[in-house]
Amino acid sequence: MSRTTDRAGRNKGQWIVIGFMAFAIIVISICTVIFRSYVRGFHKVTDREKYDRYYVMITEDRKSDFWQSVYRGAFERGQEENVYVDLLGEHLSQEYTRAELMRIAMSSGVDGIFVESDESDEMSQMIDEAVERGIPVVTLYGDNTHSARCSFVGVGSYNLGREYGRQVLKLASVSESTAPMTVAVLVNAHALNSAQNIVCSGIQDALEQEKIRGPEIELSLITVDDTNTFSVEESIRDIFMNEKLPDIIICLNELSTTCVYQAVVDYNCVGEVAILGYYDTDTILKAIERNVVNATISIDTEQMGAFCVDALQEYYRFGYTSQYFTADVTIIDQNNVGEYLQAQEAHEEKISTAVSSGEDEQHFCIGESGSICSDGDIASGNQQHVFGDR
Repeated sequence: MSRTTDRAGRNKGQWIVIGFMAFAIIVISICTVIFRSYVRGFHKVTDREKYDRYYVMITEDRKSDFWQSVYRGAFERGQEENVYVDLLGEHLSQEYTRAELMRIAMSSGVDGIFVESDESDEMSQMIDEAVERGIPVVTLYGDNTHSARCSFVGVGSYNLGREYGRQVLKLASVSESTAPMTVAVLVNAHALNSAQNIVCSGIQDALEQEKIRGPEIELSLITVDDTNTFSVEESIRDIFMNEKLPDIIICLNELSTTCVYQAVVDYNCVGEVAILGYYDTDTILKAIERNVVNATISIDTEQMGAFCVDALQEYYRFGYTSQYFTADVTIIDQNNVGEYLQAQEAHEEKISTAVSSGEDEQHFCIGESGSICSDGDIASGNQQHVFGDR
């Protein structure tokens, strides 16, 4: 009896071992099939997505709507030209300065760089070093006139200033007060380029040359600490803590516009101060619709991005390119804000559809041969830098 019981126990144990081994074999087989399918798909993507060149865009604030729109324009034009454009640093594990990102781009041997520049010596040295390594550089939005950059893409600062000046005159012409109208222009404390000074010159000239009627206009500059978002908010709140507010506040960037709008609401000053803003985010457009912001100047940011690609493509084809590319600007106010809101909603819906369908889920890199493959890694010699997931 005991022998029969022992034999049954041994048989049961054997069947358990056999069952476990069969289960393990099945799992391994399934994993092998999945892995082979992945590798096969990987090679298909690699073979299909071959790009002629790889350009990177470097900015101070990659997350703002303004720069995301510029990048979108560059990326889409790059697709038309069989060029891949990456917003460098967007998916890196830590934050890097523009100079550090320039160094990463140069070490990786990219084919071209678009960089939000200034007139600092450090930026001049970075640009010149890139050019010496055979990497053409386009300065974007802010110029560096002392460097070897091949082109500058931005806005006409003087004409931008004159547009602001005309909007001030428009507000002054309907004012019922005979007292002087005070106008404050918010300027960045740490700006290292002359662009905002040129804008202010354009405002002053428009006020002097185009004024027909209305009260006297007193123009002043208010310095904003642009070290970070919090410092900008604090600088603007200090303005609203004063007893006398300016009649008109002119904002020269997206962040200042948003902060002034928020401060007007928070301090119950709607209707007491007119706001002339910059750029056309959803927040700013809705503020115009609610008649809190009087008008804003819209920059064709996607055109700016496209011009960057155009400049480098032209440089590679002919060995030279135009020194300046200027993006279009448009005034948005109560008369046309509805059109822009509708266009923005349609655009957001289009992006949402594209993301949900997986059109933006490809990963790319440059291999040692210089061709784009997948996974977002860029190899240059023995160095490898992760550039992003786009």
